[in-house]
Amino acid sequence: MGCCNKEQGLIAGAVIGALVAILGGILFPVGDSIIKGTVDKESVIEPGTTAYDTWTSTGPPVYRQFWFFDVKNPLEVVQNGAKPEVMEKGPYTYRTRIYPRANITFNPNQTVSFLLPLNAVFEPAMSVGPEEDYVTSINLGVAGAYSLFPKGLHLFLNNLIKSSNSSLFQYRTVKELLWGYTDPMLKRTLGAFVPFNDTFDGFYTVYSGKEDISRVGIIDMWKGERSLPFWNDTYCDMINGTDASAFPPFLDKKKPLYFFSSDICRSVSASYEQSIDLKGIKLYRYTLLASTLASPTVNPDNKCFCTNPTTTRNCTLAGVLDIAPCKDLTPIFISLPHFLHGSPYLREAVLGLNPSEEHHKTFLDVEPTTGFSMRFAKRIQVNMMYGPSKVITILNKVQDYTIFPLLWMNETGELDQATADMFKKELISRVDMLETIQQVLLGLGLAVFALCLIGYCVVRRQRSKSGF
Repeated sequence: MGCCNKEQGLIAGAVIGALVAILGGILFPVGDSIIKGTVDKESVIEPGTTAYDTWTSTGPPVYRQFWFFDVKNPLEVVQNGAKPEVMEKGPYTYRTRIYPRANITFNPNQTVSFLLPLNAVFEPAMSVGPEEDYVTSINLGVAGAYSLFPKGLHLFLNNLIKSSNSSLFQYRTVKELLWGYTDPMLKRTLGAFVPFNDTFDGFYTVYSGKEDISRVGIIDMWKGERSLPFWNDTYCDMINGTDASAFPPFLDKKKPLYFFSSDICRSVSASYEQSIDLKGIKLYRYTLLASTLASPTVNPDNKCFCTNPTTTRNCTLAGVLDIAPCKDLTPIFISLPHFLHGSPYLREAVLGLNPSEEHHKTFLDVEPTTGFSMRFAKRIQVNMMYGPSKVITILNKVQDYTIFPLLWMNETGELDQATADMFKKELISRVDMLETIQQVLLGLGLAVFALCLIGYCVVRRQRSKSGF
């Protein structure tokens, strides 16, 4: 009778273990559903959600670091046609995320509109020197006028250059080159980022995700338009993805992320590179591919970005984007710092450049469950173009078109420790707890089931041997 009781007890234990294991197994899809529902709800851009609270705050500090290319041989370039030799000088650092999004307006079609305030405050402690440091750099007025003035007016331009005592290079402060100075030749304010302070980027109109969470943050319109007016091509004028501050939740690392950057007047994509850890949070790192700025001969999609076959060597030049169409035809070329991924010709024309993947690539570190960008580094270089001329005296010795680097910028932002701790407490800890419960129930149930089953078999065998 005792053996029968043991067998019944072991069978009951095995059944209970199986039920516990089944419960643990059931919790996996149920738990995933709970997590998805919570994330979907909190990712909608509307008052009361985590996404909205994050979206409307100033967020962690965002800095722009600038390195200038100081010309060491300006006279030799003008007088003898030597290649310019440069030395990097920086960083000069500014805090740029001073104010939160402004003029936030919710629209009837489940979109929300806003402006991004632009301001820059100098950070002396994060800089190699004061804003008043001097740099020998390209003369913005001369380089700009060289391309803007038709060749038939180059004699007139030569007279302007001489009468204003201008040359191909100039000696200016960091502050002047960034935020503006009065050019003696053109009698107007010039600078790499003029105007900037107290201006706005936008209006942006993005989807709130209320009806379709897969579209949250996706740009519907920029400055009231659904396409760009710069490139005269349907593909190049597309506004794709978000503004890169966040992406729709539940990322698939096999799919690229798309975002629009007004700094370079186009949309780009970034692909998954690796998983990393930031303050205890697992993130996906996405980087721009070399094909982003590849020549049209390598990436035919870039054909519509080539607007000047003469200066781009019949559209075979890689690594630069001529953004003159969106900068009032000013000859500005955007590239990665030190012409990373660019044609060798670019680095051969200007001496002293040393591109590095580690220091010069652009990347986004995104939390894959929520789609929030936790850290980023946007690195771009601002260049201007000048070329040969038989009429303009200071360009008589120039041998070829030269895309000259003025400066490169590293715009960075990173999740602070307090926000990271809150994120881990509010989301990651709950997900981890649910996964732990699932695994414990499944493991415990299987263990109990296996032990009871083994015990039952042992008891049965002993009873068979004893003849009962």
